[in-house]
Amino acid sequence: MSTTSTTSATTTADGAPVPPPIRWFGTTWVDRGTAYWLRRAVVPLGALAATAAGALALRLGVSGVRLSGAAPLTLLLTLALGLCSAMAGLRNWKILTEGKDSLTGWAAEEKQLAGVWLVGFVGALAVYFARSLVEAPGEGLKRAAYDQENATWHRRRAARAEREARKAARRRA
Repeated sequence: MSTTSTTSATTTADGAPVPPPIRWFGTTWVDRGTAYWLRRAVVPLGALAATAAGALALRLGVSGVRLSGAAPLTLLLTLALGLCSAMAGLRNWKILTEGKDSLTGWAAEEKQLAGVWLVGFVGALAVYFARSLVEAPGEGLKRAAYDQENATWHRRRAARAEREARKAARRRA
């Protein structure tokens, strides 16, 4: 006979759902304690610093092309970087607000547009910064899913307790 547990990694021993961790926040988003608010203050600063460093690196790259004397290429490169950043930013916003499963069309292309997502990292970081000012990025999605799982678990637990009470009452009668 096997002694394996029937609970999954997303439930506790009694079957209650476990909240999924969020990058940089872990599971502190559930109770929103001191650690959560400290991280909510630090994460936007880190995202802003990374955005500024990335923008500086791209600026230096464009300046290097400009120094080479290829003026039309500089304009074209600047437009390409702006477009890639806008596309990556829009994609990242949709992922953080609606989830990765909601991506459709060009935003859902993972491998074919990997270069665009790589070049547009500044836009993605800027969106991460903006979203982290509102909530822990992705918290709304995870909180909705966790609250739904938790409500389902409580409803099932109450129904189970009610059935057990009826069985016990029939045994006593």
